[in-house]
Amino acid sequence: MVGRRFLYTLSILFPLAFSASPSFSQDPQEQKLDRQFQSAVASYDAGHFAEAAAQLETLLPYAKTTFEIHELLGICYASQSQDAKALPQLEIAVRLKPDSAAAHTNLAASLVHAGKAELAAEHFRKALSLAPQEYDANHNLGEFYIQSGKIKDALPLLEKAQLLQPSSYDNGYDLALADFLAGLLSQARTVVQSMLQQKNTGELHNLLGQIDEKDGKYVAAANEFEVAAHLDPSEDNLFDWGSELMLHRTYEPAIDIFKEATRRYPTSPRLMTGFGMALDLLGKYDEAVKALLAAADLDPSDPRCYLYLSKAFDSSPTQAEDVIQRFHRYAALKPDSALAQYYYAMSLWKGKRGQEAGLDLHTVESLLQRAIELDGTIAEPHVELGNLYADQRLFAKSLPEYKRALELNPNLPDAHYRLGQDYVHLGQKEQAQSEFDVYQRLRAEHLAQIDKEKADVQQFVYAARSTSTAKP
Repeated sequence: MVGRRFLYTLSILFPLAFSASPSFSQDPQEQKLDRQFQSAVASYDAGHFAEAAAQLETLLPYAKTTFEIHELLGICYASQSQDAKALPQLEIAVRLKPDSAAAHTNLAASLVHAGKAELAAEHFRKALSLAPQEYDANHNLGEFYIQSGKIKDALPLLEKAQLLQPSSYDNGYDLALADFLAGLLSQARTVVQSMLQQKNTGELHNLLGQIDEKDGKYVAAANEFEVAAHLDPSEDNLFDWGSELMLHRTYEPAIDIFKEATRRYPTSPRLMTGFGMALDLLGKYDEAVKALLAAADLDPSDPRCYLYLSKAFDSSPTQAEDVIQRFHRYAALKPDSALAQYYYAMSLWKGKRGQEAGLDLHTVESLLQRAIELDGTIAEPHVELGNLYADQRLFAKSLPEYKRALELNPNLPDAHYRLGQDYVHLGQKEQAQSEFDVYQRLRAEHLAQIDKEKADVQQFVYAARSTSTAKP
């Protein structure tokens, strides 16, 4: 789980102050150029980046070696997310003034946006070497290290920036986040609580909720996520609040939160998936299937909703045609995904059972075989292929499928039971009884299934929280 404040956007992207004009002389033509430059600065300061860039472009033929023009033009391009145009200008500026920490920082920030992290790191480090006692140089490199997952490298820089500028909200948040990611929960909590005395924000309460959750203080975590959602009902905060309740099996309040969240953010696949999961866990299977179908339509290539749709469909096959259609589409979108082929096979088989005229066992068999071919380490396709053969009394073909499934995962009670049945049909009573004994033992381990359910929910929640940090 990672904080979501910075998404490859540094707190001070372009900290350049134009305290002087370029070195134009005082003849009338060059005074005109000077006025045009000042006009470009004013346009930039007013947020009119395209206008400022157009003014600066006309100056380039007259001042090709002027640092201020190249620097500001690069900044104007970057402010419009035109990184391909920004980088050459910022690179020229660094060459013209290699001792400018701000110039290196601006170039580094643009390199981050362009996906050139290694080069960005070089310029952030160069900026720090030029200005080791400046807040910006320490903070920016520290924040870059957080984004790069180098938490140990980030911490001393953020701590120094905090000493240099204790009132900085951005650095305080980043320092608390780095402490949290490093497992320094007490330090992280202290920083957040101190910041809350200065500024009461939803993101601080959300981070405090994450800290409490990791510290095992689940009631406190849920309370913090709730406060965060009330202060700032963003998609992230509503998701975290609902998923925290779902994680700890408080399903009815979780459903209410996800229902409101999907009303506010009707195009969010993860919110709709969370809504469907909560409904399924509470046993509202028909409603769960509807919600998960909606999630699949919002992002047809997202694998998460299909796992839970397949589970809900087990308990609610009434919407078979709609479910089959979604799994068919997913299998077509992901032809090299073993799970996509497996889900489609099972939706066809479960959806068409009782409709012998519409059931194409050959297609189901082919899809299961294809899933195994794509990934032979998944046990479930072997179990279902064994079931398919056993239902046709092809025990010589079903038995090796069950055996292979149990080699991959020996804790599948149904596979042991079906293998025992195969042994009965083949007259091997001792082997059959052995499998039935294992089946009974596994079925008795109810807590293991409960833990597995919670692990599945955790996997979805933490993955969905992490995914939200990656969106630029």
